[in-house]
Amino acid sequence: MSEKFDVIVVGAGPAGTSCAYTCAKNGLKVLQIERGEYPGSKNVMGGVLYRKQMEEIIPEFWKEAPLERPVIEQRFWMMDKESSVSFGYKGLEWGKEPYNNFTVLRAPFDQWFAKKGVEQGVLLINETVVLECITKNGKVVGVRTDRPDGDVYADVVVLADGVNSLLAKQLGYHKEFRPDEVALTVMEVINLSKDKINDRFNLEDNQGCTIEIFGDSTKGNLGTAFIYTNKESINIGVGTTLSSMIKAKMKPYDLLDYLKTHPMVRQLIHGGESAEYLAHLIPEGGYHSVPKVAGDGVLLAGDAAQLVNAIHREGSNMAMASGKMAAETIIDAKQRGDFSEASLNQYRETLYQSFIIKDLEKYKDAAHTFEHYPQYFKEYVPMMNRAASKFFTVDGTPKREKQKEIMKSFTSERGTIRVLQDMYRAWKAVK
Repeated sequence: MSEKFDVIVVGAGPAGTSCAYTCAKNGLKVLQIERGEYPGSKNVMGGVLYRKQMEEIIPEFWKEAPLERPVIEQRFWMMDKESSVSFGYKGLEWGKEPYNNFTVLRAPFDQWFAKKGVEQGVLLINETVVLECITKNGKVVGVRTDRPDGDVYADVVVLADGVNSLLAKQLGYHKEFRPDEVALTVMEVINLSKDKINDRFNLEDNQGCTIEIFGDSTKGNLGTAFIYTNKESINIGVGTTLSSMIKAKMKPYDLLDYLKTHPMVRQLIHGGESAEYLAHLIPEGGYHSVPKVAGDGVLLAGDAAQLVNAIHREGSNMAMASGKMAAETIIDAKQRGDFSEASLNQYRETLYQSFIIKDLEKYKDAAHTFEHYPQYFKEYVPMMNRAASKFFTVDGTPKREKQKEIMKSFTSERGTIRVLQDMYRAWKAVK
């Protein structure tokens, strides 16, 4: 691998493949290196793919991509031990072109996407580990792999190697992340017949549903659980920050087992057959954790740049958008013949003007707030469930009286001033 490329992309997830595909489509010589046996073998996400950013790369991709179901309903559960307060939206317009989002299984989707890049001219090398970036006079000029004579060179190296990017750390672009800046998500794929999925989730063929769950699903700790419907399987998972797991002395798979046996959940997956267990680190630091994303001869994209909006479960779409932005920057730099940090900083400027950084900035204090004030999950979710139970129980008590009793129960448990402070703090974190 001694020949020189225009671009080396490290990683074959959504960010890496978006960059590789776009560069190759525009005539650049691209090498993409994936450490797994095949694209998708090491990549994990809950299983939701948004249409907009993917369509900007491959128009009408849904006509050939290996997708599961277009999502027509998004539900949210505030769950207590034997109840849940739920709300959401179901829109049949999401089940028609051009769609909003889809459930996917990463292994088949990532392989398909990477193959599209290969068709454009990308040289994809699997089962290869990039050990370090090769630098010369402070500029990244290539990568060193674990293959014999494995040094390979390029004008630009794109690091799309995931949340715990060792290559970015070696370059000094980001520090070791704190336990409260990273979440561990564990997920299980459970096979279930299409008819049972349709019946239990009130769906028809080619309609999907997602459920995001807060509260008792993580035993009151900061984090979320989820249930997503595929064609003939269900993705069920739960994730919390590492700091929450350490404080509560929780084991991730124990938390998943707890979720699966919860009375609000177990009937949805009853009779299913476990097909696969997966685990994945997810960036949770948000805006404050975004590292340096452009340097001399190098760019960071996707999870490696900490581009995840956990509040809205957006990660893959941000990865694809950032990969495309990185590619467009490289294409312009190639025309100028300038791959310096000053030239490649166009990527940072584009990124910071996009929805990605604007959304991360909007929620920059959310994770910190909910991590340091555990009452939102531990106290308010159970209080909401008790209030709903009281209000909807018909026992001869006038509704106005019930409302007064519910408000009194909130303020008596936390105190009026503290409730107002909590409401203001939560509003400020997500406004």
